[in-house]
Amino acid sequence: MRSDADLLAAARTDAGAFRELYDRYADRVLGYHLRRSRDDDAAHELTAETFAQAWLVRARFRDECGGSAGPWLFGIARNVLLASVRRRTLEASARERLGMPAAPVAEPDESWLDGLDEALHELPESQREAIRLRVLDDLEYADVASALGTTPAAARVRVHRGLSTLRARLGKDTAR
Repeated sequence: MRSDADLLAAARTDAGAFRELYDRYADRVLGYHLRRSRDDDAAHELTAETFAQAWLVRARFRDECGGSAGPWLFGIARNVLLASVRRRTLEASARERLGMPAAPVAEPDESWLDGLDEALHELPESQREAIRLRVLDDLEYADVASALGTTPAAARVRVHRGLSTLRARLGKDTAR
């Protein structure tokens, strides 16, 4: 069985390889969006957009997780979700200014963020900073390592340990 990284490399010229990657992750990405939007239609649309974006940027994939594309795909999923929320907020503001009635939309359940700030604060500084650089600043591991004065492998470990600790403390499943 080919790794996710191998599939993404092959997907540059073979759409079937991307389809295989889609088959591996579609249910998990859908679950991610469904847990956050609590709307079946919105979750399907967000999932479709996630994979459309992944298709468009597939050539920029860098294997930083031992052949797994999961973190990369869920990063795209998160960005798609955030863009959707921003877009909805802008549309609601424009409708309000124009005096148009609000269209019914599904609100993402943001309760998954409850306690995140406190849990982040409780992490060791090295893990908190590694997460900030990798997740919030969207830096590559080599850049995270450079900023932290360590190796990319050590930076990857710090991010992994920090995220694992956050998941355990928050008691939430972030990727099915």
